[in-house]
Amino acid sequence: MRFDDRVAVITGAGRGLGRSYAMLLAARGAKVVVNDPGGNLTGGGTDAGPAEDVVREIVAAGGQAVANTDSVATADGGKAIVDTALDRYGRIDILIHNAGNVRRAPLREMSYDDFDAVLDVHLRGAFHVVRPAFPTMCDAGYGRIVLTSSIGGLYGNHQVANYAAAKAGVIGLSNVAAMEGASDGVVSNVIVPAAVTRMAEGIDTSAYPPMGPELVAPTVGWLAHESCSVNGEVFIALAGRVARAFVAETPGLYQPAWSIEDVGEQIAAIRDPSDPVIFPVIPDGHGDHIRYSFAMASRGAPHG
Repeated sequence: MRFDDRVAVITGAGRGLGRSYAMLLAARGAKVVVNDPGGNLTGGGTDAGPAEDVVREIVAAGGQAVANTDSVATADGGKAIVDTALDRYGRIDILIHNAGNVRRAPLREMSYDDFDAVLDVHLRGAFHVVRPAFPTMCDAGYGRIVLTSSIGGLYGNHQVANYAAAKAGVIGLSNVAAMEGASDGVVSNVIVPAAVTRMAEGIDTSAYPPMGPELVAPTVGWLAHESCSVNGEVFIALAGRVARAFVAETPGLYQPAWSIEDVGEQIAAIRDPSDPVIFPVIPDGHGDHIRYSFAMASRGAPHG
């Protein structure tokens, strides 16, 4: 399970989870672009120190790495990050988008600036690095993409409408990369990590079990490895638990016509989760979903 001759780009790798990913992949032979502009939690400021410190650690341990301090928040920044890998090492095999910021506010008070600032890093930032890396990977016939969502992206959370919306969007982006890259050997999956890092600032973690970044990094490492056997999936890594998250539907009901009253009367059966239906993204979850509904209509079945 090594990464010899592989080149990995890791955003937000100067601290926390990203640093842990960078150290693990480098220790196993990867050449790593350590990206981190060194900003504060809200995304302000710059400091080359964190990225450079990680590079020094990697090199001191006998690995290879280069620092990059461009921001994923702009298209130019994303391209510059990917170009660092291409210019320094001539290729990009692995892309892990981990960079993040936090701006908390109740939904009724959240400013448009705070909403956009978080989407710029988490969701648009993912696109800003995926977009230049993806064609290169496809042309090379190989790639591993790992994008970062969160529990908030799956289930929501208080005072982070911006963060939750961005993290939910990342899953959609990864699914499309998985579908469009599959024929070219490019695999894309999502990690939903939880670790006590500076992103947990302001949260009482005194009663938490061990939740260091080192409990998340191995799952990300496997998703980034050539032996990764899944595509278009979402994995949770939290306090030593590793699990898969997925979308499921109830079978639903078919009627040739509906009224508002019909929906109300049938809502219990519509919502019944006892026999869930799952449409894996790969090879064709989108098409399978439509075909399932069409088949129900063609049978004219009153029930699922």
